[in-house]
Order: sequence, then C-alpha cells, then structure tokens
Amino acid sequence: MEEQVYFATMTDFPSSVIVQDIDHCGIVAGIIDRIGLVEMINRAIGTHPREVISPGIAVKAMIINGLGLVSAPLYLFEKFFVGKATQHLLSEGIEPEHLNDDRLGRVLDRLYEVGLTQLFVHIALSASKTEGVNTDTLHLDSTSFHVHGKYTQDEPIEETEPIPIKITYGYSRDHRPDLKQFIVDLMCSGDGDIPLSLMITNQTEEFLLN
Repeated sequence: MEEQVYFATMTDFPSSVIVQDIDHCGIVAGIIDRIGLVEMINRAIGTHPREVISPGIAVKAMIINGLGLVSAPLYLFEKFFVGKATQHLLSEGIEPEHLNDDRLGRVLDRLYEVGLTQLFVHIALSASKTEGVNTDTLHLDSTSFHVHGKYTQDEPIEETEPIPIKITYGYSRDHRPDLKQFIVDLMCSGDGDIPLSLMITNQTEEFLLN
C-alpha cells in the first residue's frame, strides 16, 4: 500500500492563533496553586466581589515576577506579563493591564496591616505540611544589612499607628560601624532548608556583640 505524506503550509492554520510565553513561570504558578497560597492570602486579607484581581492572585503575580530574573520599578510591573499567557498563569479574565501599581500597592498595604510575619509563618508551615517537609530539626541564622542616609524618628508616632523598626548602630559584620543597620533572622527546616520564619529586628549594640 502506497504511503501518503501530507505537508502543512501556513495557510492550513487559523490566522487567529496567538503564541504566548510561559517559560519557567508555569512551574512557579503550579507550585503556588498546589500549596494553596492564593486561597490562604484571600482568607487572611479578605476579598471583594468587584475585585478583578484578588489579593492572593496579586501576590501570586508578584512571586512570578520576582522569580522572573528581572529588576524593574513597580509602575512597570504589568510590562512583565505582556506576551505571556497571563490568564493561564494567574486566572481567567486577567490581563497584564489589571496588574497596575495602584492595585499592587493596595494589596501590599493590606498585607502589612494583617502582619507579614504571622502570615508568612502560616503559609510556610502549611506548605511544608503539603509537601511533606520534616520540621523536627530547624536551623536559625541571622545577618545584618547596613543602610545609608539619615534614619531618624523625630516626628511623634500616634499610639494607633504601627511602630516602625528603629535602625540603629551595632557590631558590623560588613566592617562598616559608621553605618546604621538592621538584623534579619531566618529559620529554615533541617529537611531541604525550607524557610519557615523570617523576622527583622532592631537589636541593640549590646545584644549584637553577644
């Protein structure tokens, strides 16, 4: 029996076909969906039926952007998703223009009001349980970050306002005792070094020397 071979030409395909990129973002989005991060954030912050993008989806977009190996100001955030399969990565009906800096800024404000440390620990422990990470042993380490400029708190703070961290002097691992600094404590699981807790502190010079 004679074999017949057919060759497709460009005219054989619909002209409405749109090609969009996913790259490694599909893996990141899949892991976020598997650990239920969007749902946890939405429960913690709350949603509104008129919102096009929920807080959880906004955070998911920020994580995908942050792992996209790019560095750009917040007002250019939506440009990252132009040409990518945004609806597939995030949710149906979401377009790059919905990811504007106003929306992201409001979500970041609400995250701060809820409490980032508590929310991070809750998500990290829940994700560890989902992925079967052993948390019997933990590793705790701290590091310092020095800052430039004047960090003063001359203006009085209302009692109802959150107390900002006080940038102070202390023992400098960077050999810059002339600069103020803050301390970051990170706790990871012994199994896989999964971050479970992150805390920024304003410890005094006496504590830093111990």
